[in-house]
Amino acid sequence: MLSAGLFGLGLGLAPALSPAFGQGVPSAHPWLDPALLAAAKPEGTLIVYSSTNEQEGLPLFKIFEEATGIKVEYIRNADSPLMSRVAIEYRANQKAWDLFHTTTVNKIPPQMLAQFEVPEAKSIAAEARDPGKRWYGVYANYNSPAYNTQKVKASDLPKTYEEFARHKEWAGKIAIDATDNVWLKAMFDFYGEPKGTQVVKDIVAALQPVLTDGHLAMARAVGAGEYALALNQFVNLAENVKIAGSPIEVFALDPVALFFGEVGISALAPHPNAARLAANFMLSQECQQFLAKFGRIPTRADVASNPPGIVELMQKKKVITELLTPEEERKWQRNFEALFKQR
Repeated sequence: MLSAGLFGLGLGLAPALSPAFGQGVPSAHPWLDPALLAAAKPEGTLIVYSSTNEQEGLPLFKIFEEATGIKVEYIRNADSPLMSRVAIEYRANQKAWDLFHTTTVNKIPPQMLAQFEVPEAKSIAAEARDPGKRWYGVYANYNSPAYNTQKVKASDLPKTYEEFARHKEWAGKIAIDATDNVWLKAMFDFYGEPKGTQVVKDIVAALQPVLTDGHLAMARAVGAGEYALALNQFVNLAENVKIAGSPIEVFALDPVALFFGEVGISALAPHPNAARLAANFMLSQECQQFLAKFGRIPTRADVASNPPGIVELMQKKKVITELLTPEEERKWQRNFEALFKQR
């Protein structure tokens, strides 16, 4: 029986290949590779560490459990505590987990992750595949501004980030997550350091953005009208809040930062074959169609976003894939704090 741990909490996708949302979830599971299943069944168990909320993660892995007969232990927490946990367990040589599913798998030291290839990996976008074969992208995490449609008219939206500073009527009504270092890195990559610095300084001086804690909480706050806009938001979370009925919309500006919700396998996995089978499931059409119900943006060309057209909207702008190392992340977080706390 599926159980949850209680310790706390540039894609070139081809729209012509995308079916209508919800169409074609297979009754037989094409991802259920016979050789992988035969190797995994005797192991009997799969241990998943994930930052995906239980409302999505538990029913997702129930599909896997029912299709394979392999019991899943689902342990959920935020990215940072999970990263600390796996580091401690690795140093202690503990075979504690099999599958890691967060946006930070690419930051785990390579020696802690197994190299693997599974059949479904060939169907995801090239940008979502680690050249070292230690992680693969399960969903795309695009970054863009978002706004409350009852607080801001679409005709008033800025066409560039420079234009944000002209809207002084939004002062104190605009938010950004206090950890948006990936967005800042993309801004500097797009504008160059001198202009990027000035654009951000002008926004901070004119609008006094509120620093928030958590992108989902911020999306909900924008949807509820607590803030008129988010200077940057994870698109999939804004869509999740929109699906729930809130008046929130994203709009794309250059640059669009991109990273991934990724899956990796422990180099010390106690159930390595079950982990490979589960990774194959997570890269499958069936899994990504399921995640699209919650607004997650697929990394496969044969799965449509929900609502349709999100990938195409983002791709109209300059998409910059940002996969920061831990050292780079610390550097850009310091830069972010210096710029946004200057007032």
